[in-house]
Amino acid sequence: MAGVLQLPSGRLVRGRALSRPLPAGPAPAFALYLLGHEPPPVAWETRWLRWPDFWLPSDRTATADALREAWGRAEAERVEVACAGGRGRTGTALACLAVLDGVPHHEAVAYVREHYAPRAVETPWQRRFVSRFRP
Repeated sequence: MAGVLQLPSGRLVRGRALSRPLPAGPAPAFALYLLGHEPPPVAWETRWLRWPDFWLPSDRTATADALREAWGRAEAERVEVACAGGRGRTGTALACLAVLDGVPHHEAVAYVREHYAPRAVETPWQRRFVSRFRP
């Protein structure tokens, strides 16, 4: 799964599944990888957040900092957010980016499901994480 989410401000962020081949098109300048283990090296700048599959990030402060960085950089750079499957953790992070972009907390999951993937943000605790995310 790979797709580009356009935030209300016009910022673009590519979400994708690391379990699939790199999609065609330009490489990102910055990527945020959400995995339970360190990702393999790539040619672009990355930030890794320890985030086990179907769960929540291990360090919420580092996660908020990384999301703010990704959102800020998306104004002028190609940014990618990815996890193994491209839906749960990626969708959760994209919903938090939508909150940073001005989407109300209670609408962020629906926004990502409409504009990125219908099954994004897979678990109740991921939805709760978005509803409690503070920029």
